Amino acid sequence: MKVQALIALKADFPLSLLLEVSGLPRSTFFYHQARLQSPDPQQELKSSIMNIFEKNHGRYGHRRVHRELLNRGWAVAKKTVLKLMRALGLLCKVRRKKRHNSYRGEQGRVAPNVLNREFEAEAPNRKWVTDVTEFSVGDRKLYLSPVMDLFDRQIISYSISSSPNLELTNSSLHHALSCLKDGQQPLVHSDQGFQYQHVSWRNLLQGAGANQSMSRKGNCYDNAVMENFFGHLKEELFHRVRFLSTEALTAALHEYIRWYNTERISTKLKGLSPVQYRAQALAA
Repeated sequence: MKVQALIALKADFPLSLLLEVSGLPRSTFFYHQARLQSPDPQQELKSSIMNIFEKNHGRYGHRRVHRELLNRGWAVAKKTVLKLMRALGLLCKVRRKKRHNSYRGEQGRVAPNVLNREFEAEAPNRKWVTDVTEFSVGDRKLYLSPVMDLFDRQIISYSISSSPNLELTNSSLHHALSCLKDGQQPLVHSDQGFQYQHVSWRNLLQGAGANQSMSRKGNCYDNAVMENFFGHLKEELFHRVRFLSTEALTAALHEYIRWYNTERISTKLKGLSPVQYRAQALAA
């Protein structure tokens, strides 16, 4: 900006000369100089935006930052937050889609799509979704198998392994089922991966009185909520950091899931985190 350049130079050169060379009217110079030297009326708001962005590891876009500002008592438009975040250079990356495919043909029993994309649940432990996602760290692989409750989108259990085997998926399901109360018999939805067709998976479900549901072959939209979670996880954690070992990634995944459950707000949950939403709903 011309005015800023002139302010920097006027200690060494006569202002009249600088104005003549720049072609800037004297009144215009003094007007903009006064504006630059006056306090920024949005400084407190900018500080709050930066605090929210940094507190959440740079993972929030303007919609979640706006929601968090509302939670803190600010009255501000969403477009204003977007504009200020751009000015401050606080921008989130666009998510890249890459999914692990565990389908190996029909190697057991394929269940019908009972969930049928009805991703809302009226109470905890009514509907669960699960899947497996893959991470590459150098020449090594790491696999994550979470179970999500559709009531509040909370990850109620998960397991991590260097192999996408039966133990990976069965252990996460076993832990989730162990938390059920008497009479709770969730619908458990997955894709048609070989782990979910296996008799061991069906036996775990039957033993708990849970019901099985599967996406249609090759249709990721039938399990869109879990796919959405994986997309956020990859962009908010994995694509931002260069992990040097699977051990480092494992530790980061534990921390991310803790943050996701307890702190990360969701616009679908009235601006609350999954844990906050569940606590509020059960207290009502």
